Amino acid sequence: MIEILNGLIDRLSDLVFYKTNLFGIDIELVVLWLAFPMMFFTVYLGFINIRGMGAGFRALRGKFSSPDQPGNMSPFAALTTALSGTVGLGNIAGVAIALSTGGPGAAFWMFIIGWVAMTVKCAEVTLGLKYREIQPNGDVRGGPMYTLKNGLASKGFAKIGLVIGGIYAFLALFGAIPLIQVNQSYAQVADVTGFTYPLAYGIIMAALVGLVVINGVGWLARVTASVVPAMGLVYLGGVFAILAMNFEQIPAAIALIVSDAFTGEAAAGGAIGAFVVGMRRAVYSSEAGIGSAVIAHTQARTDELASEGLVALLEPFIDTVVICSLGAIAMVVAGTYVGDVEGIEITSAAFATVADWFPYLLAVAVFLFGFSTLCAWGFYGQQAWCYLFGHSKTAIWSYKFVYVICLPIGAMLELGQVIKLVDSAFFLMAIPNIIALYVFAPEIKREIFGYLDRQKLPSKEPNNEISQTR
Repeated sequence: MIEILNGLIDRLSDLVFYKTNLFGIDIELVVLWLAFPMMFFTVYLGFINIRGMGAGFRALRGKFSSPDQPGNMSPFAALTTALSGTVGLGNIAGVAIALSTGGPGAAFWMFIIGWVAMTVKCAEVTLGLKYREIQPNGDVRGGPMYTLKNGLASKGFAKIGLVIGGIYAFLALFGAIPLIQVNQSYAQVADVTGFTYPLAYGIIMAALVGLVVINGVGWLARVTASVVPAMGLVYLGGVFAILAMNFEQIPAAIALIVSDAFTGEAAAGGAIGAFVVGMRRAVYSSEAGIGSAVIAHTQARTDELASEGLVALLEPFIDTVVICSLGAIAMVVAGTYVGDVEGIEITSAAFATVADWFPYLLAVAVFLFGFSTLCAWGFYGQQAWCYLFGHSKTAIWSYKFVYVICLPIGAMLELGQVIKLVDSAFFLMAIPNIIALYVFAPEIKREIFGYLDRQKLPSKEPNNEISQTR
């Protein structure tokens, strides 16, 4: 039976991560599936990723949010919650992987793809706000499953929308399994510090994450609003220390990153290889198109749907354009991406160039990144669970109990096939979510351009009426 199950998981993984040859370089089709809408919506929405940044920062300050508006979080708390799920361990190890496999030029393409990923985040969150459900008691239910359910119902396809929304929620449940996150978090902390007590690590993480998950969305908002800036400061503090020690080498490092993106000297297949690797890592880092962040942003208190979409476009900017780019420059000036080490070991080696104890600072950042990711995905998984099984107290507490209990177990397991299963489900989430973006593209455009008109910003489309599902 186990052999049959393992075989099915292998086939699923092979299907989801099927590779095609692009300019002589193998790349997963799912990466192209996520990358194409980034390009399409950037053009279709008139480069809103650039034009809308100012409006996004203004909305982030709470200009369109007040306690009497629907939602459970401020726009800032919604952004930090979403960042908790995306600014994770991939930002530390993922950049190092990009440099070691694609050369310095891959960092340039991560930077570029991060910019266009901003547009997809804006589009999916704007659509999610439009079709979220606001309950009589003020609770909010949102995410791609509700976008599919309510959006397709508005077009006369209620049953189809309900089913496809259920498929997304089912996949999100597997994507939210905490075994992998806590396991990878422990493995990276152990690599950096030599700490070899997985059960103790899992229990500590379970206790901290459990406090947030059990106490609900209010605690999640407060914790992420504090932890996300803190973990960013810890990690970037180390990065800036590396850059300060190698200040004179920064211009040469930037020049190398840019030139390597075009000269054909990159590690994996020349300039095209650098592009493909950079695109892959940027897609994985930003998670734009997966739809997970929509669940957090739909909790924002606002009556202006597109305002939260513009707040959301700041997420890939912070996650990929800023944090990943600065990390890449630090590793290039430190020179640790060249050699036998890989993954987080490259980052740790770069930190060690500052001081022998500096990798422990990295361990703190890794722990905080893992903690915040587990908190966010605990909430995401709960929303998917409740879509499928209802919002009764029994259903909610059953999910919370199972989620927290899994954390110590995950730290101790050799996950093997579980990683393949969870990764497959995670990226399959992008299929129904991106289909919804294409189907509702005209509505997304009207919402965003109408909002820009009301803010007296450059726009080409007339105003529109705002609607939400109640």
